[in-house]
Amino acid sequence: MKAARLYAKDDLRVEAVPDPAAGAGEVLVRVRAAMICGTDLRMLANGSKVLPVTLGHELAGVIEEVGPGVRGYARGQAVAVAPNYGCGVCDQCVAGRTHHCASLQAIGIHLDGGFAEYVRVPAAAVAQGNVCPVPDGLSFAEAALAEPFSCVYSSFERAHLVPGDAVLVIGAGPIGLMHAKLYAMAGAGMVMIHDLNEQRLAVCAREDPTFVTLGPDRVKERVQELTRGRGADVIVTAASSAATQQLAFALPALDARVIFFGGLPAGKEVVPLDTNVIHYKQITVTGTTRQSLAHYRQCLRMLGSHRLSLRGVVTAAFPLERAAEAFATAARGEGLKSGFELA
Repeated sequence: MKAARLYAKDDLRVEAVPDPAAGAGEVLVRVRAAMICGTDLRMLANGSKVLPVTLGHELAGVIEEVGPGVRGYARGQAVAVAPNYGCGVCDQCVAGRTHHCASLQAIGIHLDGGFAEYVRVPAAAVAQGNVCPVPDGLSFAEAALAEPFSCVYSSFERAHLVPGDAVLVIGAGPIGLMHAKLYAMAGAGMVMIHDLNEQRLAVCAREDPTFVTLGPDRVKERVQELTRGRGADVIVTAASSAATQQLAFALPALDARVIFFGGLPAGKEVVPLDTNVIHYKQITVTGTTRQSLAHYRQCLRMLGSHRLSLRGVVTAAFPLERAAEAFATAARGEGLKSGFELA
């Protein structure tokens, strides 16, 4: 089969590799859609501890083979695959937080992933329930987005949104748009999106004309005007930069919740912040990473209800043979989400 495999920094190759097979307790999935994530871009730019490896941890497809001992799944079943799985026995795993397991393994990061015609789901992941049926009527591309969307949902839970809250999302990429859509659906009174990229802001505005888009100029003044001097009740940093985090501290209302969603690169993670803002405005500052399997399944159901659509998030789809072009498009920030669609 064809697979896009990372061998070293800036060394991604589409090559023929042996077809995998489902062993005892395993499931083999024929990939129909797999999306490029910021993590994939960072692995291409910086390399990875596990090499070579087939990238791709946002994926959905059809079960091709069910290994011995597997119950509840059938050949031909449409599924999405949650990539993270734990040891199954530590305190975090027992509490349902397998994504915080100290022995975490992730498909597409630690073992071969979805930028291939087939992906083998290990027995430990199958046993933990990481293979999830795709709701009727949901496209494979949207099902693949359940992975990043469930990261967004995990963050959303910590914001404790009150209907009518003014929400500011800093970053108009695919993750920022997912945040904006979720807060709008959940009852935010106003959703503002700020970015330096006017083209991405235009895409977000087309997705939902109620979004208030804020370009590079007069951001602080515009937020104050729009909120009548109160500031934003919820601020989400959906862009990985120190400047984004500093801007978030400049715009909160009293009792606001500030969510640091994107982590910062190594060597740039120490950021000067005015802690008096926390004290005098009584704001809550928090962050989240990854998602639980419960979040993943909840988001698949949400997307399957069609109350919230992520169809517009995918703006470029490539065949696997054009992996280099797909990664270059994503790295340049053209459109929103780029990925692969396989027959």
